[in-house]
Amino acid sequence: MNTGRDLAAIRERKPLVHQITNFVVMNETANATLAIGALPVMAHALQEVEEMARAASALVLNIGTLSDEWVEAMLAAGTAANGAGVPIVLDPVGAGATAYRTETAQTLVRELSPAVVRGNAAEIATLAGQQAEIRGVEAVGSAAGPELAQQAATALGCVAAVTGAVDHVSDGERVLGIANGHELMASVTGTGCMATATTGCFLGVRGEEPLEAAAEALVAFGVAGEDAAKVASKPGSFHVALYDALYDLDPGTIDSRAQVR
Repeated sequence: MNTGRDLAAIRERKPLVHQITNFVVMNETANATLAIGALPVMAHALQEVEEMARAASALVLNIGTLSDEWVEAMLAAGTAANGAGVPIVLDPVGAGATAYRTETAQTLVRELSPAVVRGNAAEIATLAGQQAEIRGVEAVGSAAGPELAQQAATALGCVAAVTGAVDHVSDGERVLGIANGHELMASVTGTGCMATATTGCFLGVRGEEPLEAAAEALVAFGVAGEDAAKVASKPGSFHVALYDALYDLDPGTIDSRAQVR
């Protein structure tokens, strides 16, 4: 892995990351994308998503606040991205909570060719055809383990990034465990979605190696969480500090701080 090298590439090349995401986190993911050094665009109108997806370096699809119109736009953007060789990261928010969410996530995986699917253990397990418990959009009693990541990658035919206390990323053969991060990250709405946006940023400069890009994104986001927790002890101040920490990430030292096995 070369997190520092690819972080520097993000800041130098400023990849455009097209995000069709949810109303809850739209501002957060845009700010996180800017803070790390990439450029966000939050286009979801059917009239422009194909053109925007083809112009982007990566496409982020997030089903947090669904509607039929947005699903149609996601399919159109994803098809255009596939045709242009633009890597896609899918965040199946709340898959398993309702039939609509689950079916939408399954359709996006089936109809498109995502490079990475990033979610919590319950969301990923649901997509992989396993039993899971989810309440709203939060996993309940599910641990993100290396076996789940590997099995999901095989079942889905793409890289699976399962985030939790320890993150696990797999392409079906290799499995990487990332232990960077801080418990305060679970107390702020949208940190998972921000991790997905960060994955889009790294795919924007390393799309040909999605396993490495996904793992590097989680290292970078986790290190930023650790740094934010050094100056903020509660969710509100942590939220603000996280943007600053993403902005302050040092390409020269980040690899030495990566807790990867």
